[in-house]
Amino acid sequence: MTAAPLNRRELLRMLGGGIVVMVAWPEPTGAQTPAFSYPEDVNAYLVVKTDGRVTVLSGKIEMGQGVLTSLAQMAAEELGVALDAVDMVLGDTARCPWDMGTFGSLTTRMFGPALRAAAARARMALIELASRRLGVDAARLDVKDARVFVRGQPERGATYAQLAGGARIAAVVGRKEILRAASQFGVMGTSPQRLDAREKLTGAAKYTGDLRLPGMLHARIVRPPAHGARLVRVDAGAVFATPGARWVNEGEGEGEGEGGLMAVLHEWSHEADAAFARVQAQWDVPPARVDSESIFEHLAATKSAPRVLVDQGKFGPGDAGTRRFDAEYRKGYVAHAPLETHAALADVRDGRATVWASTQTPFPTRDRIARALGLEASAVRVIVPYVGGGFGGKSADAQAVEAARLSRACGRPVRVERTRGEEFFLDTFDPAAVVRIASSLDTQGRIASWRSRVFGCGDRGAAVFYDIPNLRVEVMSGASYASEQLAEGAHPLAVGPWRAPGANMNVYAIESHMDTMAAAAGVDPVEFRLRHLRDERMRRVLRAAADAFGWKPSPAPSGRGFGVACSVDAGTCVATIAHVAVDAKSGAVRALRLVCAQDMGIVVNPEGAKMQIEGGLAMGLGYTLSEEVRFQGGDVLDRNFDTYRIPRFSDMPRIEAILVRNDDLAPQGGGEPSITTAGASLANAVFDAAGARVLRLPMTPERVRRAVSA
Repeated sequence: MTAAPLNRRELLRMLGGGIVVMVAWPEPTGAQTPAFSYPEDVNAYLVVKTDGRVTVLSGKIEMGQGVLTSLAQMAAEELGVALDAVDMVLGDTARCPWDMGTFGSLTTRMFGPALRAAAARARMALIELASRRLGVDAARLDVKDARVFVRGQPERGATYAQLAGGARIAAVVGRKEILRAASQFGVMGTSPQRLDAREKLTGAAKYTGDLRLPGMLHARIVRPPAHGARLVRVDAGAVFATPGARWVNEGEGEGEGEGGLMAVLHEWSHEADAAFARVQAQWDVPPARVDSESIFEHLAATKSAPRVLVDQGKFGPGDAGTRRFDAEYRKGYVAHAPLETHAALADVRDGRATVWASTQTPFPTRDRIARALGLEASAVRVIVPYVGGGFGGKSADAQAVEAARLSRACGRPVRVERTRGEEFFLDTFDPAAVVRIASSLDTQGRIASWRSRVFGCGDRGAAVFYDIPNLRVEVMSGASYASEQLAEGAHPLAVGPWRAPGANMNVYAIESHMDTMAAAAGVDPVEFRLRHLRDERMRRVLRAAADAFGWKPSPAPSGRGFGVACSVDAGTCVATIAHVAVDAKSGAVRALRLVCAQDMGIVVNPEGAKMQIEGGLAMGLGYTLSEEVRFQGGDVLDRNFDTYRIPRFSDMPRIEAILVRNDDLAPQGGGEPSITTAGASLANAVFDAAGARVLRLPMTPERVRRAVSA
């Protein structure tokens, strides 16, 4: 279900005077084109207003990653205006162009080129207007600081405000707009103060949970005690002992999405909690068939045809090389654990719905709400305030649908905000996974063969980029873990995108195995990788990380506690070197230093890019050292931070982020690459320190202690 497109006249009337730049892309072609296409109907990207200010409209959202600022930098650069002249409107489905969502490190590398092209087209339109106004050929005109002037005669010109003031035109973006070269940048490539910095530092920033509407009701929704549980009976009679409490029952089920929905509502949240505590529900919970420990055998036993990702060379009895290495790597489920839990505020009335939601996918969320309410998508507006962390977990957004349905049932605005326990229980986890690798070395100490089989976490990061003559990579149960869950029933818990989904596990397995072979060959682990790397870009990044770290070659285990890992993710080459201390008696691992080098093409905001590297590594400490969801059948046993430990300030090592300059490549992804190397670099550092290979993440003290004693 899609919204009826605005025609050009309606759009101009809505946006007011000035120069409106829109997009009408054909099917994508070319190396710099997104892997998806924006719709062919006309959508506005930016407006040059009659006062000379620029409004940028994007379906992307700001959840701490800094795109509010970096997108503004892109527009300002191509338009030739100061950054403080740009106003940003993000994540409003009534005002912004369609976008599939903010995830996958796609904002800069996919939406960025479209926005830059729109801004470049606006610049061209303004130059054309100035050419007519000044009676000068457009080729003789330059642009600077929101002003078009005659080259060599700066006094002859016109400001954008003057040009846009008398204009009411629509410029449609094609693929021929000329973007500025990196050597011309004045705004891109700098690190200005973030546009959201003051609001967030002062506490003025509004998140969904901060919003209130007159007459709003707080909702508490009946949830099952375990996934797969069936409701036997419910008694809500005692709810009404709380004055003003309301009870909504829209059928039985787990209370998620478009299924059954039962809730207690009240004008005061504490009264809603009190009334909710009086609901008596009886559930039939099915017996547990798999748990946190048996999940790995369960995944590996799932029957399905493999998808062959890479297949080159030969595999047979005579192709095994002289020394064989077989290992199985494991990782448990990991929660998103955002500090802001899922929240939504819905106001449904008169056949229309407005929903404020903490979501990464405003347009898909709009469509889900429309389906649930039986409305056209054009009758639903989703507005996304600041989002307090998503990491892929705020893509499904059942809470937005729940709030909309309850608002329709009550005829009043309804707020749904998950408790911390609900956040854990209803999460779509980073999947548990198994990776089996069999490899061999020849007599010269080079890798002769490699075969890996991936169970549970899909193909991201699974393709081995090292130079290996006999190489086969198989992904079991389809290309993505989502298809495994839906088509094969492999995952007993819901899984979904989790910062670099699947790549963290695949890189951990590949880079741990590379280290094992380097040690067996008696070769320094950095040198071993360089011997098997042909790609100069990746070689340059690995050398940059080693130089910044002060790496001194030595075969592992050296007792120093140094570990290295490489990855290619979201178009970015990344290498991380870790330094750890291991207490062999207790098994405790302490990360002391992390040095990460990235080649991410043109860097829009260097400090923003470094913050993303640092954030990825900090989050990576979690899945590497402590984070694992314990479960018994459909019962999620970890439902708060008392048992589920995320990294703390006291856990943070010294982190150094190195940006390897590459202005010949368009901007690539920056939000996820560094996290993919965290697990492997730390695991390899543990091996170097203690001589023990830990084959399961997270590397808890107990698991490290067992590995050392073995």
